[in-house]
Amino acid sequence: MKIKSQRDFWSGVMFIAVGAAFAWGATTYSFGSSARPGPAYFPFGLGIIMAILGALVLFKSLTIETEGGDKIGSIAWKPLIVILGAVALFGLLLPRLGMFITLPILVFISAYAGDEFHFGEAAANAAVLTVFCWLVFIKGLSLTIPLWPTFLGS
Repeated sequence: MKIKSQRDFWSGVMFIAVGAAFAWGATTYSFGSSARPGPAYFPFGLGIIMAILGALVLFKSLTIETEGGDKIGSIAWKPLIVILGAVALFGLLLPRLGMFITLPILVFISAYAGDEFHFGEAAANAAVLTVFCWLVFIKGLSLTIPLWPTFLGS
């Protein structure tokens, strides 16, 4: 069987591997029931869905012809390093600066990783993401995430 799209082939393999790993890792936790799901319920289901989607992408890569075979290019190091650094910085700054300052920093640094950085778009994304996270994690789930910097004493 010939691989007709390298990108889809390796994407499918990656999704199958990650999905299977999540599903397998979830088996060490309690599943609970449909009425009262345990901690394994969501990661197991998500892992299975991810593996199925990976299998569909893999099947597509073996059956549908693409022009030039959709070759995989070189690794984009700048976006990879910038985004990983932004996530690490987010983890370090969140307990110290709070969500309302750290999330916009994460969005601006991550937006810089792309080829087309626009300040207005990054600011709008930061505002929407910050409000959404505040609504979901603070108001909806009642998590104890600091909102403001610790030096403000809130």
